[in-house]
Amino acid sequence: MYRFGTDTGTATTLPINAPSVSLRLIEFPEAAQTDRLLGVTGSQAAYIAGARWVTPAPSLYSDSLEAAFANQAQRVRLIGGQEGVRGDQTLDIDVQTFEARYDAPGSVPTVVLTARARLMRDRDILAEQTFTVRQPATENRLETIVEAFETATRDLNSQIVGWTDANATVAPRN
Repeated sequence: MYRFGTDTGTATTLPINAPSVSLRLIEFPEAAQTDRLLGVTGSQAAYIAGARWVTPAPSLYSDSLEAAFANQAQRVRLIGGQEGVRGDQTLDIDVQTFEARYDAPGSVPTVVLTARARLMRDRDILAEQTFTVRQPATENRLETIVEAFETATRDLNSQIVGWTDANATVAPRN
């Protein structure tokens, strides 16, 4: 079994008045909500034989994104789903693509991740951005495909953290 998002960097120290952002439950496409690695060739999708994540991909991804915020955020405090506290804004992540794409059967795949991020206050969208990362595997072997997922996830998370840092604001207090 495999995992991704194992970044063990050092947590950053944030200012006391840092904007807080509540992370909503991250949405994934139905085919990628399992512990199996999804491969796509043209219009055909199949799970990669013998390949499993240690837990379902959405759980691994959520953990990796929370770790990325803890280690990389410069001005935003992320409030995870388990904390039970409400932030100044809500971060809504909709992962639209989470797969290894093959140009032809047996070719070296490229991991493709696409996610839409939205910062919201109440029901108002404050900022929205779609991110796409393409990370080629070095070979058509399971270990290198997993490495490509790791690299792509790290890249996607860094972009989301940077974007959130740039767009989050402190909510006005009444």
